[in-house]
Amino acid sequence: MQNYGSKVCVACHPDAPKATKEQISEFLNNYLEWELIEDNQAPQLKRVYKFNDYIGAVDFTKKIADISEKENHHPSILLEWGKVTVRWWTHKIKGLHENDFIMSAKTDEIYNSNQ
Repeated sequence: MQNYGSKVCVACHPDAPKATKEQISEFLNNYLEWELIEDNQAPQLKRVYKFNDYIGAVDFTKKIADISEKENHHPSILLEWGKVTVRWWTHKIKGLHENDFIMSAKTDEIYNSNQ
């Protein structure tokens, strides 16, 4: 199993290779809370994180924003009372890239460090 959380994102360009079905399957087998969805005709990684209150969800969202800026890779985030839904994909290639695995793992690390 790759430790995606220890990696850093690379600059992505429109002709960058998309993640293969095998890479996606391996990621999902090791990061069980994430699911593969199709939206806007592009595959995406999605996870819902639960919290006991709104402030916890807000704090988590802010931490995701901070790491996203550092890595220059940004998710779709839906903030609600007691939960945050995060979706990762790479807009430039309309699909999944290793950067999405990296950021999904980093998002999990942020969540797990607060539990």
